[in-house]
Amino acid sequence: MLIPCIDLQGGQAVQLVHGRKRELAVADVVGLLKKFKKYPWLHIIDLDAAMGKGQNHELTRELCASARKDFGMKVRVGGGIRTVSRAEEIVGWGASQVIVGSAAFRRGKVNSGFLRRLARKLRQQQIIIALDTARRRITIHGWRKRLALQAEKVMTQLEPFCAGFLCTDVDREGTMAGANLKWFRRLRHATSHTIIAAGGIKTRREIAALEKMGMDAAVGMAMYKNRLR
Repeated sequence: MLIPCIDLQGGQAVQLVHGRKRELAVADVVGLLKKFKKYPWLHIIDLDAAMGKGQNHELTRELCASARKDFGMKVRVGGGIRTVSRAEEIVGWGASQVIVGSAAFRRGKVNSGFLRRLARKLRQQQIIIALDTARRRITIHGWRKRLALQAEKVMTQLEPFCAGFLCTDVDREGTMAGANLKWFRRLRHATSHTIIAAGGIKTRREIAALEKMGMDAAVGMAMYKNRLR
Protein backbone atom coordinates (compact mmCIF):
# COMPACT_ATOMS: atom_id res chain seq x y z
CA MET A 1 0.00 0.00 0.00
CA LEU A 2 1.23 3.46 -0.90
CA ILE A 3 0.95 6.08 1.84
CA PRO A 4 1.43 9.75 0.90
CA CYS A 5 3.35 11.99 3.30
CA ILE A 6 2.89 15.59 4.37
CA ASP A 7 6.00 16.87 6.15
CA LEU A 8 5.39 20.21 7.84
CA GLN A 9 7.95 22.96 8.29
CA GLY A 10 7.11 26.60 8.88
CA GLY A 11 3.47 26.09 7.99
CA GLN A 12 4.28 24.57 4.61
CA ALA A 13 4.47 21.03 3.26
CA VAL A 14 8.11 20.43 2.40
CA GLN A 15 10.37 17.74 1.05
CA LEU A 16 13.91 17.55 2.35
CA VAL A 17 16.93 15.65 1.06
CA HIS A 18 18.49 13.56 3.85
CA GLY A 19 16.27 15.50 6.24
CA ARG A 20 18.35 18.65 5.77
CA LYS A 21 18.27 20.41 2.39
CA ARG A 22 14.86 21.69 1.34
CA GLU A 23 14.03 20.59 -2.18
CA LEU A 24 10.50 21.95 -2.47
CA ALA A 25 7.69 23.55 -0.49
CA VAL A 26 3.91 23.73 -0.94
CA ALA A 27 2.02 26.60 0.68
CA ASP A 28 -1.49 25.18 0.18
CA VAL A 29 -1.08 22.29 2.60
CA VAL A 30 -4.78 21.59 3.09
CA GLY A 31 -5.16 21.44 -0.70
CA LEU A 32 -2.87 18.41 -0.74
CA LEU A 33 -5.64 16.37 0.86
CA LYS A 34 -7.55 16.49 -2.44
CA LYS A 35 -4.44 15.26 -4.27
CA PHE A 36 -4.05 12.34 -1.86
CA LYS A 37 -7.74 11.59 -1.20
CA LYS A 38 -7.81 8.23 -2.99
CA TYR A 39 -5.36 6.72 -0.50
CA PRO A 40 -6.71 5.13 2.71
CA TRP A 41 -3.81 6.33 4.91
CA LEU A 42 -1.93 9.62 5.25
CA HIS A 43 1.27 10.43 7.15
CA ILE A 44 1.66 13.88 8.72
CA ILE A 45 5.09 14.61 10.21
CA ASP A 46 5.78 17.87 12.06
CA LEU A 47 9.43 18.40 11.19
CA ASP A 48 9.71 21.57 13.27
CA ALA A 49 8.55 19.69 16.38
CA ALA A 50 10.86 16.78 15.58
CA MET A 51 13.84 19.11 15.34
CA GLY A 52 12.84 21.17 18.39
CA LYS A 53 12.47 24.31 16.28
CA GLY A 54 8.83 25.18 16.86
CA GLN A 55 5.68 23.33 15.93
CA ASN A 56 2.74 23.17 13.52
CA HIS A 57 0.05 22.04 15.96
CA GLU A 58 -2.89 24.00 14.58
CA LEU A 59 -2.18 22.96 11.01
CA THR A 60 -1.71 19.34 12.01
CA ARG A 61 -5.00 19.34 13.88
CA GLU A 62 -6.79 20.89 10.88
CA LEU A 63 -5.31 18.28 8.54
CA CYS A 64 -6.30 15.43 10.84
CA ALA A 65 -9.87 16.62 11.07
CA SER A 66 -10.27 17.29 7.37
CA ALA A 67 -8.59 14.07 6.21
CA ARG A 68 -10.85 11.99 8.43
CA LYS A 69 -14.16 13.85 8.04
CA ASP A 70 -13.96 15.12 4.46
CA PHE A 71 -12.05 12.29 2.76
CA GLY A 72 -12.40 9.27 5.05
CA MET A 73 -8.64 8.85 5.39
CA LYS A 74 -6.88 7.38 8.39
CA VAL A 75 -3.98 9.49 9.63
CA ARG A 76 -0.69 8.74 11.34
CA VAL A 77 0.95 11.72 13.01
CA GLY A 78 4.58 11.98 14.08
CA GLY A 79 7.22 14.54 14.94
CA GLY A 80 8.13 15.72 18.42
CA ILE A 81 5.81 13.35 20.31
CA ARG A 82 7.91 13.03 23.45
CA THR A 83 5.28 12.88 26.20
CA VAL A 84 2.30 10.66 26.88
CA SER A 85 0.01 13.68 27.16
CA ARG A 86 1.09 14.90 23.72
CA ALA A 87 0.33 11.50 22.21
CA GLU A 88 -3.11 11.52 23.86
CA GLU A 89 -3.79 15.03 22.55
CA ILE A 90 -3.02 14.02 18.96
CA VAL A 91 -5.26 10.96 19.18
CA GLY A 92 -7.94 13.37 20.36
CA TRP A 93 -7.51 15.28 17.11
CA GLY A 94 -8.66 12.19 15.23
CA ALA A 95 -5.34 10.55 14.43
CA SER A 96 -5.69 6.78 14.16
CA GLN A 97 -2.05 6.28 15.16
CA VAL A 98 0.83 8.29 16.57
CA ILE A 99 4.44 7.79 15.50
CA VAL A 100 6.95 7.87 18.35
CA GLY A 101 10.64 8.13 17.57
CA SER A 102 13.11 9.95 19.80
CA ALA A 103 11.14 9.32 23.00
CA ALA A 104 11.41 5.57 22.47
CA PHE A 105 15.12 5.84 23.29
CA ARG A 106 17.02 7.25 26.26
CA ARG A 107 20.74 7.29 26.91
CA GLY A 108 21.34 5.15 23.87
CA LYS A 109 18.93 2.40 24.91
CA VAL A 110 15.24 1.55 24.53
CA ASN A 111 13.23 3.80 26.86
CA SER A 112 11.02 1.05 28.29
CA GLY A 113 9.70 3.28 31.07
CA PHE A 114 8.22 5.81 28.66
CA LEU A 115 6.84 3.10 26.39
CA ARG A 116 5.13 1.34 29.31
CA ARG A 117 3.52 4.63 30.39
CA LEU A 118 2.39 5.27 26.82
CA ALA A 119 0.95 1.76 26.54
CA ARG A 120 -1.15 2.34 29.65
CA LYS A 121 -2.86 5.34 28.01
CA LEU A 122 -3.11 4.27 24.37
CA ARG A 123 -3.98 0.97 22.77
CA GLN A 124 -1.10 -0.92 21.20
CA GLN A 125 -2.79 -0.54 17.83
CA GLN A 126 -2.53 3.25 18.14
CA ILE A 127 1.27 3.30 18.45
CA ILE A 128 3.87 3.16 15.67
CA ILE A 129 7.57 3.38 16.57
CA ALA A 130 9.91 5.12 14.14
CA LEU A 131 13.18 3.29 13.50
CA ASP A 132 14.92 5.69 11.14
CA THR A 133 18.41 4.66 10.14
CA ALA A 134 21.48 6.49 8.84
CA ARG A 135 24.54 4.42 8.02
CA ARG A 136 22.79 1.41 9.54
CA ARG A 137 22.32 3.11 12.94
CA ILE A 138 19.11 4.44 14.47
CA THR A 139 18.90 8.22 14.27
CA ILE A 140 16.70 10.48 16.43
CA HIS A 141 15.92 14.16 17.16
CA GLY A 142 15.01 15.04 13.59
CA TRP A 143 17.75 12.75 12.26
CA ARG A 144 20.40 14.89 13.97
CA LYS A 145 21.63 12.34 16.52
CA ARG A 146 22.80 8.84 15.66
CA LEU A 147 22.71 6.02 18.20
CA ALA A 148 24.85 2.89 18.33
CA LEU A 149 21.72 0.76 17.96
CA GLN A 150 20.66 -1.09 14.81
CA ALA A 151 16.96 -1.22 13.96
CA GLU A 152 16.78 -4.97 13.44
CA LYS A 153 18.41 -5.61 16.83
CA VAL A 154 15.77 -3.76 18.89
CA MET A 155 12.55 -4.71 17.11
CA THR A 156 11.81 -7.71 19.31
CA GLN A 157 12.23 -5.58 22.44
CA LEU A 158 9.88 -2.92 21.05
CA GLU A 159 7.16 -5.19 19.68
CA PRO A 160 5.05 -5.36 22.89
CA PHE A 161 4.59 -1.58 22.83
CA CYS A 162 3.47 -0.95 19.25
CA ALA A 163 1.48 -2.09 16.25
CA GLY A 164 4.36 -1.61 13.83
CA PHE A 165 7.42 0.32 12.74
CA LEU A 166 8.06 3.23 10.41
CA CYS A 167 11.51 2.54 8.96
CA THR A 168 13.06 5.41 7.03
CA ASP A 169 16.33 4.98 5.15
CA VAL A 170 17.70 8.45 5.89
CA ASP A 171 20.67 7.89 3.57
CA ARG A 172 18.22 7.84 0.65
CA GLU A 173 15.43 10.07 2.01
CA GLY A 174 14.37 12.66 -0.56
CA THR A 175 16.86 11.48 -3.18
CA MET A 176 14.59 9.31 -5.33
CA ALA A 177 17.64 7.06 -5.67
CA GLY A 178 15.51 3.95 -5.32
CA ALA A 179 14.51 1.92 -2.28
CA ASN A 180 17.18 -0.14 -0.54
CA LEU A 181 15.23 -3.38 -0.86
CA LYS A 182 18.06 -5.42 0.65
CA TRP A 183 17.88 -3.41 3.88
CA PHE A 184 14.11 -3.57 4.03
CA ARG A 185 14.24 -7.33 3.49
CA ARG A 186 16.58 -7.64 6.48
CA LEU A 187 14.13 -5.68 8.60
CA ARG A 188 11.25 -7.86 7.42
CA HIS A 189 13.09 -10.93 8.69
CA ALA A 190 13.52 -9.31 12.13
CA THR A 191 9.83 -8.84 13.01
CA SER A 192 6.34 -10.02 12.17
CA HIS A 193 4.94 -6.57 13.02
CA THR A 194 3.73 -4.13 10.37
CA ILE A 195 6.56 -2.24 8.65
CA ILE A 196 6.11 1.01 6.74
CA ALA A 197 9.14 1.57 4.51
CA ALA A 198 10.35 5.04 3.51
CA GLY A 199 13.34 6.63 1.84
CA GLY A 200 14.31 6.86 -1.81
CA ILE A 201 11.19 5.15 -3.17
CA LYS A 202 10.59 6.30 -6.74
CA THR A 203 8.69 3.66 -8.76
CA ARG A 204 5.53 1.61 -8.60
CA ARG A 205 7.72 -1.45 -9.13
CA GLU A 206 9.52 -0.75 -5.84
CA ILE A 207 6.21 -0.28 -4.06
CA ALA A 208 5.06 -3.62 -5.47
CA ALA A 209 8.30 -5.27 -4.31
CA LEU A 210 7.80 -3.90 -0.80
CA GLU A 211 4.18 -5.03 -0.81
CA LYS A 212 5.34 -8.51 -1.80
CA MET A 213 7.54 -8.48 1.32
CA GLY A 214 4.50 -7.50 3.36
CA MET A 215 5.40 -3.82 3.75
CA ASP A 216 3.64 -0.54 3.05
CA ALA A 217 5.48 2.33 1.36
CA ALA A 218 5.45 5.91 2.66
CA VAL A 219 6.27 8.14 -0.29
CA GLY A 220 7.00 11.85 -0.42
CA MET A 221 9.32 13.31 -3.07
CA ALA A 222 8.23 11.02 -5.92
CA MET A 223 4.59 11.96 -5.32
CA TYR A 224 5.23 15.69 -5.11
CA LYS A 225 7.25 15.56 -8.33
CA ASN A 226 4.66 13.31 -10.02
CA ARG A 227 7.26 10.66 -10.83
CA LEU A 228 5.08 7.68 -9.98
CA ARG A 229 3.29 6.17 -12.94
